[in-house]
Order: sequence, then C-alpha cells, then structure tokens
Amino acid sequence: MSGQAPAQAGEFDFIVVGGTAGGLLANRLSADPANRVLLLEVGGGDCYIWFHVPVGYLFLIGNPRVEFVLFRRGPLTMAPSQLGLFAKSDPRFSTANAQFHVQPLSLDKFGEPLGPFAALTASVCNLRPTSRGAVRLASPDPLAPPEIDPNYLSTDEDRRVAVDSLRRVRRIVGQPALQRFKPEKFRPGPALHGDEELVRAAGEIGTTIFHSFGTARMGLADESMAGVDVFLSVIGCEGLTIADASVMPMITSGNTNFPVLMIAEKAAELLLSADRKALAA
Repeated sequence: MSGQAPAQAGEFDFIVVGGTAGGLLANRLSADPANRVLLLEVGGGDCYIWFHVPVGYLFLIGNPRVEFVLFRRGPLTMAPSQLGLFAKSDPRFSTANAQFHVQPLSLDKFGEPLGPFAALTASVCNLRPTSRGAVRLASPDPLAPPEIDPNYLSTDEDRRVAVDSLRRVRRIVGQPALQRFKPEKFRPGPALHGDEELVRAAGEIGTTIFHSFGTARMGLADESMAGVDVFLSVIGCEGLTIADASVMPMITSGNTNFPVLMIAEKAAELLLSADRKALAA
C-alpha cells in the first residue's frame, strides 16, 4: 500500500488478490505513492484449536508445531525433502526431464501419516508429462466440486519415463556407498522387474505434485484454450489481469515459485507501462 488512504472508500487504481505473487505485484504497483493499491491476501489464519483453549498449553508442550511457531526450532524447520536432483531419465533427452525428491523417512504420499519404520523415500517427478486429463463441471451448482480426471500415464512417453526413473533410483540405491545400510526395496517391491509391472506399480503409488498450471493459459484471442492474451489480460474481461502459474502454456521444468514471481514482475511492468504493446513485444 502507498500509505495514503484513498480519497473515498472503495476507490483504488489496482486491486490485487493473491499470495506471494500478489504481494510482489502489489509492492511493485505501490512503489509510486500516486497509485492507490488494495491487496487482498488469500489464505486463512491459524485455526489450531489448542492455541485458543486456556488449558491447551498442556497439550502444546513438546509439540513440534509449537516449537516452530514460537521458537523456530524442531523438525518443522527442515524441509521434508533433504536431497534434490535433476536428471535425464534417458540419454535421448537434451535436458533434464526428471526431478528427484529424497526424504529420510517412510512415506506413501504427502499428507498421509509416516510409516512405522526408518526408510529413504525417493520420489521422481516427470517434469514434462505428455498425458492430458480434464476438469469438467459436475453440476450447474457453482459450489459443487468438479470432476477431475488426471489421466496419468496415458501415453507411451510417460510410461517409459516412469519405468526409466524407477530403475534409475534402484541403480543409485544399489551403489557401493550405500550398502553398509543394507537397503531393501519396499515399494515397488523387489519382485517387480518388467516394464509392465513397473508401469502398474507407478500407477498405484504415483500421485500429483503441487505445481498446478495452465488453467488460464496465455495465447492469442482467437485460440479456444487461451485464457489470457500476451499482456496477461483476461480475454473478454476488461480490466482483469492474471499473474500466476495458471497463465503458463507449458509448465517449467522445475519448481514454479520463481517463474511465477517473474510473471508477477512482468505483470507489474505491463500494468505500469503507458505503451503495453511495445513492452510485451
């Protein structure tokens, strides 16, 4: 915000709705104190009940969440993935097409409880999947959840990448440096070796990751799948700009956070430019 209240309530030059990218965009737009900027941050407060119950402090003792919130220490100060790796699942790729996340724990899926035994969990993300799913309206009710069909591993290319990635993990764990830990394959199990078996296993244990994109992809105004134009303006809706991963026509080969921040930087530049067409070119 510029620090100056608008002349009348509700009068703003820019209204920004968003999280990290929205904060960056609002910061850039409000650098000029003449711009009146309203930032509406997305996300709720802490609803953890024990913070609001008088005797709840007894429950909070030794709680990792409290250690992090109050003292910035404990297991929550570490990311679950202690090791990351970008690699080619096959030499035929010109650049890395797989991203490895390695966690020092037993875990079936993010969001589920930890396993009962010590383990190393290596998950591999296909950075450029060719399978395409669909999101469909399930009801005329706008509050009804949509039908989501991810259609994972529906192409030969994605199935090949899954098999090659599983075998690469096995080769890494089979290296001499790790043998003193006596590693054992747990999932997929050691009895699975063939391509079809590994594809089936990948389908059973695979899940999505957190990099949603493309729901308002950038394109030309006459493209049926385009949501925004080359200026990040919503096609058919004057005065509305989108600056997040939804505008990406194709996902970046890696984490989306910094690319989204750069999209927000570009959006601010476009919104503040008197010659938007020349700037976008």
